[in-house]
Amino acid sequence: MTAPAQADGRPTPFDAVVVGGGPRAVAVVARLAARRRPDAPWGAPADPALPPLRVAVVDRVEVGAGATWRTDQSPLLLNNTWAARTTAHADATTPMTGPVVPGPDLVAWAHGAPCDAWARPEARALGPGSYPSRRLQGAYYRDQLAEAARRGAVEVVPVHGEVVDVRSPEPGVRHVVLAPAPGDDAGPDSPGAAGPAVLAAPVVVLAQGMVQAVRSPQTREHRDAARRHGLVYVEPGMPAERDWAAVPAGEDVLVVGLGANFFDVLALLTVGRGGRFVDARTGSPVDAAGRSCDDGGADGPHAGDALRYVPSGAEPHLLAGSRRGLPYRGKGALADGIPAPYAARYATRERFDALRDRAGGRPVLDLARDVWPLLARELVLAHLTALAEHRPSALRSPVAADDLVVLVAAADDPAALCADLVRDPADAFDPARADRPPRVGAVAWPAWVARWVDDEQESVASPATSPRARVNQAMETLRGEVARLTRAGVVDGASLQSTGEGMLVPLGLALASGPPPRRAAQLLALVRAGVVELLGEGTRVTVEDGAFVARSDVRGPVRARAFVETRMSRGAVGPTDDPLLRALLDTGRARAHPLPTGAGGAVASDSLDVTRDGFALVDAAGDADDRVVVLGIPAEAVQRGSAIGASPGVPSPLLAGADVAAARVLGAAAGPAAG
Repeated sequence: MTAPAQADGRPTPFDAVVVGGGPRAVAVVARLAARRRPDAPWGAPADPALPPLRVAVVDRVEVGAGATWRTDQSPLLLNNTWAARTTAHADATTPMTGPVVPGPDLVAWAHGAPCDAWARPEARALGPGSYPSRRLQGAYYRDQLAEAARRGAVEVVPVHGEVVDVRSPEPGVRHVVLAPAPGDDAGPDSPGAAGPAVLAAPVVVLAQGMVQAVRSPQTREHRDAARRHGLVYVEPGMPAERDWAAVPAGEDVLVVGLGANFFDVLALLTVGRGGRFVDARTGSPVDAAGRSCDDGGADGPHAGDALRYVPSGAEPHLLAGSRRGLPYRGKGALADGIPAPYAARYATRERFDALRDRAGGRPVLDLARDVWPLLARELVLAHLTALAEHRPSALRSPVAADDLVVLVAAADDPAALCADLVRDPADAFDPARADRPPRVGAVAWPAWVARWVDDEQESVASPATSPRARVNQAMETLRGEVARLTRAGVVDGASLQSTGEGMLVPLGLALASGPPPRRAAQLLALVRAGVVELLGEGTRVTVEDGAFVARSDVRGPVRARAFVETRMSRGAVGPTDDPLLRALLDTGRARAHPLPTGAGGAVASDSLDVTRDGFALVDAAGDADDRVVVLGIPAEAVQRGSAIGASPGVPSPLLAGADVAAARVLGAAAGPAAG
């Protein structure tokens, strides 16, 4: 639905407008409800005496779910986080000034009665260690929005549309301008435009989430070549918004990008086209725990077991590569609930705290010089410790775990130490190339891939004993420690951009943000079946003689008429195609956040600049507009960690930011208009 336009063409008034209708918008409304009725528990009857607070929530796809969690997408598209780690509600662990009003997390909601009938079968099968479909998680967010609005007397008006500008026509008021409705030739300021052309409110909250990027010159070149030569090209973007029916069956299809989106595409082009997975040992369509082998989000101790693919004949032959050359590492199957976090033995909390204290609040730490040596040693230590504990014959001589800590700590080159300690070079581990294959030639590549399949299978099926899985678990802990240093403001801005964005963030994603174990096992079955063929590191694609041609460091030219790019957006605002952010940046009403350096200067980040206390938008002159609050991914350089979904019992920057926005909305509604 859309908000009704004023009969006289004036902007439609609200107490607040939230731009973006996903989890951050839901969290803002939940925090409004908590602040308005702090003593009313979740599910309490509405208070008819409480005057309604009118809030417009604008989203181009779906209010409550947003684009990522839209409820009309395929159930094959999954979250890569355990169900037990998702909530829309703040608890006492999140630092905020507002009250704590407990609400159901995703699992508790699923075991209740979801409002959507289609969601109930999926919800009944959901366990704490399951990986929910994104549409089910979207249904959760929608239900939380509706209940928070009811309980807190927040009249949420959903507006389906795209915001193109936020203007300041007078003190204390901001106008939110929407793009004309499809088929409407009137401009956005025209009184005759369909729907609410302009919304007015004292506070606007920007909560767009993962903004996408404009087409790169290379993407435009590939798109134009496909049109000229009659080729098939699926450009980067959200999988739920791409036409997968265009990908031809039974043909070679080039794929570039082996991150999270890659696993979505695999599911859509195999199970989504009638292919099936069966247990590799028994041939059964269910695993030993009775869960479907086609269910990419299955939990339980057998979720990582080896599978065999039964083709439908409608799937393509995927030749896949990337700059790194390897898919994200899969998560391990859980035998006994959610595991405890990895406990570092060298890169301890105390060592990171010592670095922070040494910096004295100044941005002087260099990630390559001061932080990477800690990470590299801990990752090597994790690998060697798993070998010593579970496969001691892999070491040249027995080494106790405590002795390994001493050896790694004293090593100038921990990777070289690891190579010296193991018998088989295949058991060596170089942390700097943990997300890449070794530098092997074309002849040795197929044998190396076969070994990689075996190692990855062990990692997802037996994470308690796998050195590979132990390294992944270590990285999940370690990147949290790096994030703490970053939030403390003690890391040099140039180092954040070069080593952080250029190395540590991609490495952390590849090792610790991979797919569910069952989805990883499905990929391995597809590699064994020859449906997926890995092209290796340095994969690049050109257009030659009317065809797409792929090359890599280990493969010569491979021609195909179809090419799929599964690269994900980084949420960077510099190259964004979000029309509102573009308008603000291009007119100087917003700027990139400057990252201070140890030398006293600054480098520009890929995030909006906002104030640290109220997250108010900062313009090119350095002036803050406290009537425009920015939350989440577009302001990640200031709100570190806000890109990550909220988890029960874990401090959540996302929910803390939502509480700040709720306080600003209520303060503006109660006070005189100014600014």
